[in-house]
Amino acid sequence: MPLSTQPPASGEPYVLVASLDNARHLSSLLRAVHFQDHATCFATANGLRVTVEDAKCIQANAFIQAEIFQEFAVQEESVTFRINLSVLLDCLTIFGTSSLPGISTALRMCYRGYGYPLMLFLEEGGVVTVCKINTQEPDELLDFDFCSTKVVNKIILQSEGLREAFAELDMTSEVLQITMSPDKPYFRLSTFGNAGSAHLDYPRDSDLMEAFYCNQTQTNRYKISLLKPSTKALALSCKVSIRTDAQGFLSLQYMIRNEDGQICFVEYYCCPDEDITEAEL
Repeated sequence: MPLSTQPPASGEPYVLVASLDNARHLSSLLRAVHFQDHATCFATANGLRVTVEDAKCIQANAFIQAEIFQEFAVQEESVTFRINLSVLLDCLTIFGTSSLPGISTALRMCYRGYGYPLMLFLEEGGVVTVCKINTQEPDELLDFDFCSTKVVNKIILQSEGLREAFAELDMTSEVLQITMSPDKPYFRLSTFGNAGSAHLDYPRDSDLMEAFYCNQTQTNRYKISLLKPSTKALALSCKVSIRTDAQGFLSLQYMIRNEDGQICFVEYYCCPDEDITEAEL
């Protein structure tokens, strides 16, 4: 694409330059974490991470590895800025969202550093549009400290299994209760809505179950209002990793394959809603 071959403009050098032949690869991932207007962007040599938070209870991260881009250059150890995600998505889809065969929007994204706007150069069919989006001081983000060594239970499901669950369970419930156990019921999703309690069980040998690593029985509740944004990522994904730590913090990691077959990840972290007493189980 012509944009990826354009030299940087004269003047102060860019600390971040990224080019994509198809901007839709980026916009679809950003939509999967778009449940608040603002996002914090982190760029390192490994790629781009876009983080969105709400009420310090839920955090979503979209990871776009450097290999996804046709060009990806970061001149500092890390580059961080806050941006209006709604505006960024509007700019990325400025030529429309339809995917006509053989037609894609090329993107070149440039950032000079602190205090400068994020520059987007978008080209489709020989027409180039330039967008400047003001950047802001990044907020301090919540550290869920969710590392693999602290994981108590982990399962990997084909995404269709979880999509079916969200379609069948009673979403008038305020909470989704998740039980993970080395013994029956193994993996259970429960809701407590207007129509009463509903449970959906997945045996460990289910065709939908790709991996099952449960060390102890855990039952935790999570506000459905916090989990609903993650269904955007679920809709795009082919697999989902569901992990919990000893405190009941939940990690939902969605594996998303774009139309070129490249793999990206979107991860949601969610705080447990409340302690469950044995009398409630």
